[in-house]
Amino acid sequence: MRNLQNLLFAALGGVLMGLTPDPFSQWWLAWIALIPLWMLAQKLKFKSAIAMGAVWGFCYHGMALFWITSVHPMEWMGVPWWTSFWIATLVWLLITGWGAVLSGLWAGGMSLLTHKLNVPSRIIIACAIFSGLEIVWSWGPLYWTALGYTQSPHDLLLLQISRLSGQQTMTSAIVVINGLLAETLLHKPWRDRQPLWNQQKQSIVLLNWAKQWRYAIAAIVMLLAMSGYGAWEMQSDRMISTNSQAIKAGIIQGNFPNALTVKPKGWEIAVNNYTKGYEKLAQSGAEMIVTPETAISFLYPNYDARREPFDQVVEKYRVPVWLGGFGKTRNPNTEDPNNYTNSLFLIDGSNKILGQYDKVRLVPVGEYIPFKPILGSLIKRLSPLRGEVEAGSSEQLVDTPWGRFIVGICYESAYPATFRFQTAAGGRLILSASNNAHFASYMSAQHHAQDVARAIESDRWAVRATNTGYSGFVDPNGRTVWLSDVNTYETHLETVYLRDTKTLYVMWGDWLTPLLCITSVAIYAKHRFA
Repeated sequence: MRNLQNLLFAALGGVLMGLTPDPFSQWWLAWIALIPLWMLAQKLKFKSAIAMGAVWGFCYHGMALFWITSVHPMEWMGVPWWTSFWIATLVWLLITGWGAVLSGLWAGGMSLLTHKLNVPSRIIIACAIFSGLEIVWSWGPLYWTALGYTQSPHDLLLLQISRLSGQQTMTSAIVVINGLLAETLLHKPWRDRQPLWNQQKQSIVLLNWAKQWRYAIAAIVMLLAMSGYGAWEMQSDRMISTNSQAIKAGIIQGNFPNALTVKPKGWEIAVNNYTKGYEKLAQSGAEMIVTPETAISFLYPNYDARREPFDQVVEKYRVPVWLGGFGKTRNPNTEDPNNYTNSLFLIDGSNKILGQYDKVRLVPVGEYIPFKPILGSLIKRLSPLRGEVEAGSSEQLVDTPWGRFIVGICYESAYPATFRFQTAAGGRLILSASNNAHFASYMSAQHHAQDVARAIESDRWAVRATNTGYSGFVDPNGRTVWLSDVNTYETHLETVYLRDTKTLYVMWGDWLTPLLCITSVAIYAKHRFA
């Protein structure tokens, strides 16, 4: 019975955390959802704590990432219904299971390392383990549901602290608040029924009350301090500053379902949508136009008669446009000459590529096949092109006529380090292009949340061009200036600003996690060997 109670308690916490991102958007639950697992980790032995952590993580990541299953059915790709079902389910279980492993390791580490420590030491180590695990997680291909992202895009006030040390600042803050509240529950201060006011010993009674509730008070003070910092950041006018250069940017949301890619006249619809949108924005005074990932999925700069209407209108108006498509590999050491890149090309009809970015973080299954000996025969390519999608260089920088830009394609929005590297190297504006047409709409909402977080960390405007929804413009404080509807064809023109400021995170990177880890090692060594 006790094991069942523990399991349900851990699952409750995971479900609460699973309600924080879209489609539920109950972001405030993140500040209490880790309490059950914290309390269990302090009571259970190592193996039991790992199991409870895995339950918590499976509920959280499984709920937050359930949109992955919406790729099913893939019959339009020629994949049989049941095969499609099992592929989608297997991918969901794989990614959810990896998240469960991480939270299991955190709970096990808490049980093994912090039982006999004081509360401040316990909290520091808890933050170090969680942040450290998330950093290791971000080195791989399955990164999305970090604790910090649960607050975006709804809790902009507290998200401002991510300017200090990136996403791990918010993750650590969530761990701290949950830890302080959990320790309050573990210490049960309400059992002392001593009256708060005593005519003869008012000050002593008040001090005793404050001591008993010190962890809850510390949590409130910390939240107030973060709110104060956030309010200070957001009250300043970040849309225009002395070093900002205005540019009129246009977005074309083509609303081109992926299923049309296999139809004879499918790409004719795509070319028509983007040609029409480009002409409208060019006539409206756009200085730069952005299209989504793989907007017109032909090899560029190769001539293709199907793309000719778009090429002609660009040549007519000469407004630079970021065209999503495929490019030939730029890696001279590639084994397969048919390899290609998922790229954005900045062109203006002058037969010259003004800028190019090749996607670095490729989507497992969608762009490459993990465990290829097992899954290779089951999964087919979305694109009719031969060869493999090849990752671009992780150190590429994109220079444009307006200066250096910060560029990410689709899945890369979840990787703060990619954006931070480009910002530190002089990037002045974030461009994010994606195609989420094969997923549920709330996946697009979560994707928007990732880019909002990147805009705040970098103190940059972000221009988001998507295929089927949540295209938008985001200011440096994370406020969404304009957001498109879902599954609609839209164009929009907005003035954005190119910035040269640098946040502490941009200058120093994630300095908080190493500091927490070093401090934790010192704390544990002192306790262990004293």
